[in-house]
Parts: sequence; structure tokens; C-alpha cells
Amino acid sequence: MFPMTPWVKRLLIANAVAFIVTRAYSPLYTGGALVPFAVLIRPWTIFTYMFLHADLMHLFFNMIGLMFFGPRLEERLGGRDFLWLYFLGGIGGAAFSFIFAPSAAVIGASAAVYAVLLAFALYWPYERILIWGILPVPAWALATFLVLASLWSGVSGTDSGTAHFAHLGGLAFGFVYLKWRDWRRGAAKRDFQRKLTQAPPGPDGSGDRAAIKRWQSIDLTRLHELNREEVVHLLEKVNRLGPRSLTLSERQFLERLTTTH
Repeated sequence: MFPMTPWVKRLLIANAVAFIVTRAYSPLYTGGALVPFAVLIRPWTIFTYMFLHADLMHLFFNMIGLMFFGPRLEERLGGRDFLWLYFLGGIGGAAFSFIFAPSAAVIGASAAVYAVLLAFALYWPYERILIWGILPVPAWALATFLVLASLWSGVSGTDSGTAHFAHLGGLAFGFVYLKWRDWRRGAAKRDFQRKLTQAPPGPDGSGDRAAIKRWQSIDLTRLHELNREEVVHLLEKVNRLGPRSLTLSERQFLERLTTTH
């Protein structure tokens, strides 16, 4: 079992605790559910609805998605940006529900989890996901199917018990946030690239040796299994071809892990 990252673990616990508490005291369940047309008099429900689930299976499938896709993504984005993605996905679900289905009550972490799934598919589009534990599907294909299925079901009105427009809102807000994040980080990336090209290591290679030492110090046991494989692959590439063979994004990936682990 791969190790849980801090915020994925806290979200799993929070959702489980909320499920138990709302089962013990039902007014918290009804008071926390999102009814879009009533959001102006119950604004807290934009947030609280993400922690409510109709039954144990509803909770189970959402948490399985978070547990599977979340840890590697949190390591990639960092805790703060991961939380922004998660909660903006949930807020996007509320916003789309307000626009397209204002009278339907909405509960569940699905919109937030869909945002996480979308991000996973964008960063690792060809990662194989085992559907029902046996059918391998590329992450990009799974994300595409969920988008189309939610769009069709929302427009056609099939499976009315599922908040398909909330799913679409989570996907849309998640996508916009990731693009905004890339734009925001563009200046820092360009600055980092300029430093690489304008200030190469000295003739003794001391800069490269220091970088390799940092990268080799990464504690692989604390990484998600897929990130661990990526680090091992990059270190093998460095050993074969030298540190200058790494792309800018690969160097940044390794450098971020040296500061967080």
C-alpha cells in the first residue's frame, strides 16, 4: 500500500468523521446539504456539502478515488495547491448546480474528486487505471469518458439521483485552476531556466555534483509508488547521460522533492 500524503489523509478522516456524525445527528446532514437556490441564506453549504454522503457506498467510492489519485498529485503540486484544487473543484460543483439544477439538493465529494482525477490525467495521461481491478484504461481515456458521461446524463436527465452538473463543475473549475497555476508559475519557471542557461556550473562540475547529491538524498520510502518509480528513472538517466540530460520540468520535480522530503 502506498503511503498517504498529509492532506489526503486528513480529507479521508474528515469525510469519515462527517459521515458518522451526520448519521448520529441527522439535522447536521439536512443543514449541511447544498440546495443551490437557497445558497444566499445558507452560504456555508457551498463548503459543507462536500463532506456529506448519502450512504456508505457513496462515501466509499469517493474516498477510493481520493485515496488512489490524491497522494501522487499532492506530492506533485504541494499541499497548498492540492487543497486549492480540491476545494475549488467542490465549489465548481456548487456553481454549476446553481446554474443548471438550482432546485436539486447536492451532497458528496464527487466534484472535488473529479477535479483531482482530471489533474491526474493531465499530468500522467498514459498511466493505466484498472477499472474494477481488471480492465486497464489510460487515465486520459477515463477522464474523457467521465466528462462525456456527465455531460450526456446532465443534459438528458438520466440517472436523476446523481449530480452530473456538479461533476462537470468540478472538472471545469479544476481545469481552470491548473491552467491559472501554470500561468502563475510561468515567471518563476522562466527565471529558473534563465539561471540554468546564464549561470552554468563551473569547470569542475561542482554545481552538478551538488545537485546530484541532493537528488540522491531523496527518501524514496516516503514517496507515492509511482513518484518513486519516476525518481528512480530520473536518477538512472543522470547516471547514464549526466544531469544536463534532464529537462527543466524533470529538474524542478527532483528539486521540489529534495525540499519536501
